Amino acid sequence: MRAVDIIIKKRDGGELTLQEIESFVRGFTAGDIPDYQASAFAMAVLLNGMTPAETTDLTLSMARSGQILDLSGIVDIAVDKHSSGGVGDKTSLAVLPIVTACGLPVGKMSGRGLGFSGGTLDKLESIPGYRVDLTTEEFKKQLKEKGVVLTGQSLDLAPADGKMYALRDVTGTVPSMPLIASSIMCKKIAAGAQAILLDVKMGLGAFMETLNDARQLAQLMVDIGRLAGRNTVALISDMNQPLGNAVGNALEVAEAIHTLHGAGPQDFREHCCPRKSREGSGRWPRDG
Repeated sequence: MRAVDIIIKKRDGGELTLQEIESFVRGFTAGDIPDYQASAFAMAVLLNGMTPAETTDLTLSMARSGQILDLSGIVDIAVDKHSSGGVGDKTSLAVLPIVTACGLPVGKMSGRGLGFSGGTLDKLESIPGYRVDLTTEEFKKQLKEKGVVLTGQSLDLAPADGKMYALRDVTGTVPSMPLIASSIMCKKIAAGAQAILLDVKMGLGAFMETLNDARQLAQLMVDIGRLAGRNTVALISDMNQPLGNAVGNALEVAEAIHTLHGAGPQDFREHCCPRKSREGSGRWPRDG
């Protein structure tokens, strides 16, 4: 199966089969498909989209491009959260310690900044000596001993996404709903999370500018998670203005720490610890 034929089919608006998607992901992961063809594929997806079935197949193929962790013998249940990105979004830095302090283990594999959206790894690397390149064994060990771990993608977890993630930022293909959904969810699946909370941003400072687009992305990711056997819910949050007061890696780390000490901006505190959850029913919310 030739990569160029798969690219042409998607360029012309065709629907790719599972076999075509798996073949492309395998070839890209192995290095048989060069970056320029993967970039052309990403642009074709950006311009023509993917069906929900294609997006699910892409997600699972990328998750299976490496090892999928089984954390059942490490903790009783591992939870994870992910944001679709925004300006000043340092939520993970505050939420993960809070959830862990409540007795629920959190294992998170995060990414770097894409476009205008700051990446959690970039923020953490502003702390001198902080490592974001934990191995799979270090990931498991820290989750078992400390109950919380936040790291970057290891080479054996979703390697296809790691390569595609780097290409998207330099090829103008970041704001593609199928690529956003598959990138987020393949990391969650590969990292072994059994319960996943998705924070889907909408507004002028988000990749999804309209409420309708945010709802589509949220539903798509929830569907992918459930097809993969994960308990997945999503909420939609406002990104028409920066979250909190700090924007910038070291500044956002300081603001998250300040918030964990009981202070911090009101909007950020309320986002991290809402008084009343809108996800009590297990369904992603219908309102903004």
